[in-house]
Amino acid sequence: MNKPIRVVSVFCLVLFLALLVNSTYLMYVRADDLSDDPRNRRVITAAYSRERGAILVGNDAIARSVPSDDRYEFQRTYTQPLKYAPVTGYFSFYGQTGIERSQNAVLSGDDSRLFVTRLVDMLSNSDPQGGNVQLTIDAAAQDAAWEGLENLPGDAQGAVVALEPTTGRVLAMASTPTFDPNNLASHDFGAVADLSKELNNDPRQPLINRGIGTTLPPGSTFKLVTAAAAIESGDYDADSMVPGGFRFQLPQSTTSVGNYDGGDCGGRRITLTQALQVSCNVTFLSLANELGVEAMADQAEAFGFNSTSLEDLGGQATSLYPRDMDPPQTALSGIGQSNVTATPLQMAMVVAAIANDGDVMRPYVVDEVRAPNLSVLDRTDPETISKAISSTTADELTRMMVETVSSGTATPAQIPGVEVAGKTGTAQSTPDRPPYAWFVSFAPADEPQVAVAVLVQSSDTSRSEIAGGRLGGPIAKAVMEAVISQ
Repeated sequence: MNKPIRVVSVFCLVLFLALLVNSTYLMYVRADDLSDDPRNRRVITAAYSRERGAILVGNDAIARSVPSDDRYEFQRTYTQPLKYAPVTGYFSFYGQTGIERSQNAVLSGDDSRLFVTRLVDMLSNSDPQGGNVQLTIDAAAQDAAWEGLENLPGDAQGAVVALEPTTGRVLAMASTPTFDPNNLASHDFGAVADLSKELNNDPRQPLINRGIGTTLPPGSTFKLVTAAAAIESGDYDADSMVPGGFRFQLPQSTTSVGNYDGGDCGGRRITLTQALQVSCNVTFLSLANELGVEAMADQAEAFGFNSTSLEDLGGQATSLYPRDMDPPQTALSGIGQSNVTATPLQMAMVVAAIANDGDVMRPYVVDEVRAPNLSVLDRTDPETISKAISSTTADELTRMMVETVSSGTATPAQIPGVEVAGKTGTAQSTPDRPPYAWFVSFAPADEPQVAVAVLVQSSDTSRSEIAGGRLGGPIAKAVMEAVISQ
């Protein structure tokens, strides 16, 4: 063999070996990464040609795939789109959000728990089907939460989260403004791209699930955390005398802070229960200042601040209690201001822990994973995250919260014949916008079935009329009634 032919032969062999190595690398080493890459259109195209599993609330499919008359064979549809969009998210050619994303492997049929189903489909030459996801959502509670937000005046922004205190099951998660996932699931990809751009640029942020994705100052609802820290210190109980009065002088500062109504909370010395009843700023500023940033941060973190806990639904934001706050900031944190921020889910976890003898349960929204034939493949078991407070402290706080609903700022949550525990919150924002209205509660107080957090971020309500009890109380009441009446 002459030299030119030998060189060409060696070159061809090298090219063949390089091709073999590259193919092996792509097919075996990077196969999973390429398959999971959201830019992989072949995977999405294949998914569109498969019957995706249903997302269930009770016996109703709130998301399912129906036959279509185009190349993709199936169209994703949402039966109650606006009400459930923050939870279901959407399934489109360009990506997924919400449950559609977090449970994509199950819904698409690629989850390892569906191996037997896939094998049977292959042997029987049947079209593959995805598995089904059963949610923890209670339909009646979700209806009440959604209707409450919809009835707020004007183009409102807000969220409601309801938990089952003893398990962490998410019973309701509603957010407004919202969007119609049917439009994003359309096979008209040009229209989908245009709508996606419009929604992402919308200043109202309709794609955000405000229940878990929006953090704002929790205002006076955070006084429950401050009260918990005070009682846990061993120096206070519900009947302890604490500072009242008109104003509190921030430490190392020339600034003083008064009470919401400008009053003196009933005197210079009042009980801790009365302080919570009237939501006395002076009391909780004083307590946070006395306890210090470390004790306050430890208590906040025991309730779940500075971490995330909802593992089966993406889009969470972290509720924050910074440990580097100076004395004035620490005092202000006692009333849920300064650098403290929280999601409605986090504040629901706080009241759920109080309702559950101090145990913080991991929240979850996926109850069961089911095969296409609805047989149960997996079920979520309740999990305790932490012991935020002792059962004695929980009892003290419950008693205080019951008084707040009976004859304090939280009376709008009263339910005839049912003892309710609750707390209002009105968090100050920037001077050029109205405050945020919060409300947290649980019921029945002696045997809790549901804990609720309501956030009204904005609405067409005059500034003087914005209050947690006035705006959030009726919504929380409706959600609690929907659960306990079943």
